[in-house]
Amino acid sequence: MRTNSLAQFAKLHRQLTEERQTLQSRLQAINEALGDMPLPSLAAIQDVGNQPAAKSTGRRRGGMSAAGRARIAAAQRARWAKLKGKVTPTGNSMPQKPKRRMSAAARKAIAAAAKKRWAAAKAAGKNKL
Repeated sequence: MRTNSLAQFAKLHRQLTEERQTLQSRLQAINEALGDMPLPSLAAIQDVGNQPAAKSTGRRRGGMSAAGRARIAAAQRARWAKLKGKVTPTGNSMPQKPKRRMSAAARKAIAAAAKKRWAAAKAAGKNKL
């Protein structure tokens, strides 16, 4: 078991050494590409950081303009006002429907039908309809 872990350690050490050599050669290539390019002054770097970020030209994802949100909010307010029977911002109002009431004759007819059903149920010996 111990020899296995030593073998793994040696393999890992060899891989890391190779990776270090690869990174060093890439860094040397980058330094050669930069050459004698002068470094920008600190003030120029700070000025770049203070500029507003450029707007991306990519597709908007899930965003909505302020005008779109305003239109949706106005439409929702109009719907609520319509439901509540208030005047909407456009000046329209929906009249309230009158409350529906049952006539006395209709109530008597329903009561008579219910009594008839109960009488039939009692005659049949039922406790429930």
